[in-house]
Amino acid sequence: MSEYEQDELTAKLAIVGLIAVISVVLFAVGPVYNVWSQGMNGKAELQKAEYTRQVAVLEAQAKMDAASKLADAEVERAKGVAKANSIIGDSLKDNPRYLQYLYITGLQEGSEKGNRTIYVPTEGGMPVPTLDMTK
Repeated sequence: MSEYEQDELTAKLAIVGLIAVISVVLFAVGPVYNVWSQGMNGKAELQKAEYTRQVAVLEAQAKMDAASKLADAEVERAKGVAKANSIIGDSLKDNPRYLQYLYITGLQEGSEKGNRTIYVPTEGGMPVPTLDMTK
């Protein structure tokens, strides 16, 4: 064999050896890599689930805070309505003529809308309104 043929044979054997070493390494490392890869995927899914849970908790807390503030606002609004009712009630206690005026204007507004009122005399002199249900 010539020196050239020997070099060519050595190169071929080196390539075959290198391929064999790479194959052995892949067969040995492949399963380990798969286990490592699956472990990393599991950790990623766990972190994603934890983040999703944290987001849900924060959203629920925000809803609770908003509901509490809305309830506080409703209480304040009710206090305002109660105070207004008290003021109106106090102003109407000693003012029967104003109440009669409101009654009469209410009857007029109702008649403009097509409502009919039937007057029935009573002992107190005040008419009793009734509803006409035949419309």
